[in-house]
Order: sequence, then structure tokens, then C-alpha cells
Amino acid sequence: MKNLLTINPKKETNKIISFLKQTFRKQRIDKVVIGLSSGIDSTVALYLIKEALSKKNIYAVQMDYNPRKKSNIDLKGINVINIPIRVIVDQFNIEGSKIRLGNIMARVRMIVLFDLAKKYRAMVCGTENKSEKLLGYFTRFGDAASDIEPIAHLYKTQILQLAKYLKVPKKIIQQSPTAGLWDGQTDEDDFGFTYQEADQVLYLTHDRGQDINKVIKSFPNARKIIKRFLNNQFKLQTPYSL
Repeated sequence: MKNLLTINPKKETNKIISFLKQTFRKQRIDKVVIGLSSGIDSTVALYLIKEALSKKNIYAVQMDYNPRKKSNIDLKGINVINIPIRVIVDQFNIEGSKIRLGNIMARVRMIVLFDLAKKYRAMVCGTENKSEKLLGYFTRFGDAASDIEPIAHLYKTQILQLAKYLKVPKKIIQQSPTAGLWDGQTDEDDFGFTYQEADQVLYLTHDRGQDINKVIKSFPNARKIIKRFLNNQFKLQTPYSL
């Protein structure tokens, strides 16, 4: 089946850079703090930010729980800050719940980013994508918290197209998407389906409004994808209020 989510990466890149420049100018802020995991989303976001701001005004923060392997990303000229979070996270004494542990990691990281943003009078750049948002694959008040989101309107497979255009290192492009919460963890293992399939199902049902029964006939995991989408709607609706 033809990929329904093909984009013009050059046009998309220019649009995002223009959005970033306009937003920073409007807010009268010229500095940014971004959490860098060495995954494709944060790397693409960083590459785009580098086109919008001076490198000396970018603070890339590495907040590892486990020791990381050497990064393949060119960070020359950027302020790199390393803040290991294990000593903080382990204070919670979480045993037997990887989900709770992952949520704590995500929220601790965001505390660090917003504190640094206050210190440097910067904005926190988010690295979320549309696939994660619709599937509920994020931590509220954790990785979903930010001041500006350059790629949140793009599905994961569209970000892959953008990464190739931006010449992101092949090792990062080819690695299995992971939240980096524990050894061997991958997004697609957690889901039980691929981003390639999920993005098209979500695009057809959510963006195009196609009948679910029709979509199910074309994608073997469509029911599972739609069920996850529906089960996680509360994340986009809270906090409940009058």
C-alpha cells in the first residue's frame, strides 16, 4: 500500500524553522533548553533548533539513568549539560513497576529542564511527535511538558523522512525507537505493532475521518491501534474542570 504520509522534507523544514524563529522573536527569548536522548525525535528537534538560533544559545541536556554510549551527534558549539538522574529517581524505591519508574524518570527530567530554562531565561523545547500523542505514549507533566514543540504535528514516519533530509546520522535513523527507560525496551514491542502501520491507521481514522470498519480491512493491527488510541484519550482531556 502506498505510504499516505509522504511529506516534502525541504518545505517542511523551512516551515518549522520559520515557526521557531517567529515564536522566539515574539516571546523575546533567544535561548532554548532541550533534553537530548540521542533518539531520532530529540535529534531532529535539535537539528531544526540549530537552524533557528545561535548555537551558543542552545543548551542540550543529557539526563541519563543508565550510562550512555558515545553520541553520534555533532554537538560542537552547543552548550552540553550532563545531569545523571539515577540518584534522584532511586530515592522513590520503585520495585516491580516499570511504568511507574518510567513516569518518574520523565517527570524528573522535566523538572531539570524547566529549572535550567529559568536559570538561562530560555524556553523548553519539546520533542514529542503526533504518533506518541495520539497513542498516549507519553507521561503527563513529564516528556509532554514544554514551551515549544517543533515536531508535534508530524507522525513518527514523517519525522524519519525529515531526519534523512537533515542528514541525521544513519545509526540514529536505523535504531529501534525507544523511550530509553530500561535495557532492551522499544516502543514497538510495547505497542505490539509498528509505527509504519499505526501512523497510517491513525491518519485515515483521526485526520481523514474514514470509517473504522473500512480501515480494519486493510491493516491487520488496526483494531489494536484504534483501541489504544481510544483508551488513552483521557490523557488529552485532563485535568477535568468546570
